[in-house]
Amino acid sequence: MTALPTLHVTALQNLLSPAEVITDADTMAPFCLDQRRRYRGEVFAVLQPRSVAAVQAAMRYCHQHRIPVTPQGGNTGLCGGATPHASVAGRGIILSLGKLNRVRAFSRADYSLTVDAGMVLADVQRVAAENGCFFPLSLASEGSCQIGGNIACNAGGLNVVRYGPARDLVLGLEVVLADGTLVDQLQPLHKNTSGYDLKHSMIGSEGTLGIITGATLKLFSPPQSVLTAWVGVDSIHAAADLLAAVKNRFGERLSSFELVSAHALKLSADYSNSALPLQAAWHVLLELTDSIVGAELTDPLAEVLDEHGWTEAVIALSESERQQLWRLRENISAAQKRIGTSIKHDIAVPIAAVADCVTDCEAALRQRFAEVETVVFGHLGDGSLHYNVFLPPLFDDAVYAYEDEVNALIYERTLALGGTIAAEHGIGQLKNHWLPRVRSEAELAWMRAGKQQLDPHGILNAGKLLPENGTHGFQAVPSK
Repeated sequence: MTALPTLHVTALQNLLSPAEVITDADTMAPFCLDQRRRYRGEVFAVLQPRSVAAVQAAMRYCHQHRIPVTPQGGNTGLCGGATPHASVAGRGIILSLGKLNRVRAFSRADYSLTVDAGMVLADVQRVAAENGCFFPLSLASEGSCQIGGNIACNAGGLNVVRYGPARDLVLGLEVVLADGTLVDQLQPLHKNTSGYDLKHSMIGSEGTLGIITGATLKLFSPPQSVLTAWVGVDSIHAAADLLAAVKNRFGERLSSFELVSAHALKLSADYSNSALPLQAAWHVLLELTDSIVGAELTDPLAEVLDEHGWTEAVIALSESERQQLWRLRENISAAQKRIGTSIKHDIAVPIAAVADCVTDCEAALRQRFAEVETVVFGHLGDGSLHYNVFLPPLFDDAVYAYEDEVNALIYERTLALGGTIAAEHGIGQLKNHWLPRVRSEAELAWMRAGKQQLDPHGILNAGKLLPENGTHGFQAVPSK
């Protein structure tokens, strides 16, 4: 460690405490590597503050000395958003929020829960349930991701159809700005029209505008009646028709509507040692919920399916059967790892365009890569897909040599259909060079102005989300 970082470490230990400042290389290593092992950062310290005051003190010092700060929650992101960028190698710190994990307040009247940003999502769900309420945000990584990171990336998950993404589940935020200023908007207000709303700027900002240290979350009545069904259809168009029919019949009681390709299901079934629920080209996993005990859902759903000829269907008759169906959906990500390394895409288009998007992408890929293999699944209920591409015989990290070219094929077609390249995983450092193709010049100018105002020295999560000035979109690499 050079003299200057040593001085900074000593100062930070005095401002916080030695226990809150990690400098041992082996201890820091897991913080510096992203979940997919795509990015490895370098910092001179990892801070684990145990109070909001400590976060403020650290940010004041880093702002004064122009020290880059990488905010980090559970480090479960897939776009390198919580890993220090190469441009700040060795000059910055990671600010880990994991020690800020306490419940602050619960209000039954407001149906709200206020927690520290470092609380693990599964613990938020548990605390809500212990108070007779329901917090609907649900992700595959909920056992390790943290609520602050979920909010910073505007996470979606399995229940977006009914409850919306993280943005719709936040009543208030507490944020420490780059200079250490504390903005406290934790009041559980369900209405507030007094000017611009800072919390909406912070939600989805990926730690580039401030450090989320606390959140007041919107709670709901827990589901008392649940119906889970697996339906086979012959096309994505048919799946979209099914979605419309179920929405029309059940309205807000439709909580989840998942699309799974036959290939994705086969991989998951093999991985899970489970039989296929049924045979079909495409599969839908849907769930209806109601807060009334004993609400009749089975016969009305059977009527909808029968009326439209969707006869290939399985309805869970017990909680164990329900869990088995959901396990098939949730194990897809783990199952495809058995194949090897894929080029992942987190895209969304208008629901009416999902079928065309999949068809167009498949055709473009096959024209370029004859042996391409895709694993397609996702949240058809909100138009978002996980579109993962394998390029046999490359089943290891060598596939990344073609990542730019594959991304261009997928993203060009997604954008042409009015879609986005980031539905719920964020931009991070993986996709920021594509942002000018997704957002207009006016929007980018607005984003940069906000960044300049709130973080004039550019110390917060450098190299993430916003592209470098002058970047106008990705140019595909030449064909190989």
